Amino acid sequence: MKTYNDIYMDARRRLRAAGIAAHDLEARLIVANAAGKTREEFLDSSRLLVTDAAYIDTVGMMMERRLKGEPVAYIVGEWEFYGIPVVVNRHVLIPRIDTELLAGTVIGLIKRIGGQTRLLDLCAGSGCLGISAAVNVPDCRVTLVDNYDEALAVCRSNIMINRVSHSVTTVKADVFAIPPSPLGNFDAIVCNPPYIPTAEINDIDPSVREYEPVSALDGGPDGLDFFRAITESWPVLLKPGGVLAFECGAGQAAALREIMKGNGFVDICTHVDTLGIERVVVGRISSTECFE
Repeated sequence: MKTYNDIYMDARRRLRAAGIAAHDLEARLIVANAAGKTREEFLDSSRLLVTDAAYIDTVGMMMERRLKGEPVAYIVGEWEFYGIPVVVNRHVLIPRIDTELLAGTVIGLIKRIGGQTRLLDLCAGSGCLGISAAVNVPDCRVTLVDNYDEALAVCRSNIMINRVSHSVTTVKADVFAIPPSPLGNFDAIVCNPPYIPTAEINDIDPSVREYEPVSALDGGPDGLDFFRAITESWPVLLKPGGVLAFECGAGQAAALREIMKGNGFVDICTHVDTLGIERVVVGRISSTECFE
């Protein structure tokens, strides 16, 4: 009879043999989730003998899914983003560490504004950006916008899990259409839109291409369609001096800055990620200072 730790070590060895870089973390996530425990709770019971055959079967099924290429976040149904738990499924992108740069940038800007602020999160997906802002800035009121009912259902789950229903709402809207007038005005708009050029979709990692929603990846022929549509139409919802912040792909920042300049944005600043890639572009609708 095996212990929980034995099951974990077996999973770890199989993932490592399959060339999965984060084999240690992913094995812990799978064996803990199958037991209905947090990673910390699992560690506390790791030396106990496993007497539940159904648990072993569940771990086996989860491992088979992972070894076929399905991302572990979809298998366990949750991920962590900017220190908060995020429910995910195949209707939304898995939050990336790259996007935490955008979250931190926007949270810092909102804190600088101070008081009761309003944030609009477009192409919200799981809602991770807007919800992380609501968690970290209690006076911030957030509206999550997405064009898919399935994504908005995930947003609502994450609102409940993070206990921010008093400050976060959801709205269904298409960013290529005229913004709904009842939304009101906002201090900031944040967006991590689809930005992969259509022709490059087939070249991305199979674990992304085959499992994550293409609608959340495909940014049009040059990857800039969503940037153009949002920058042209949605700034009408910004208060004077309001901020628009985007995540973009490698090599897109220069073109995005020009798009924003052409639509009346000033004080445009770029933030680089840990690899030195220009990942976040921020502009103000009217201001005299740059935000570092």
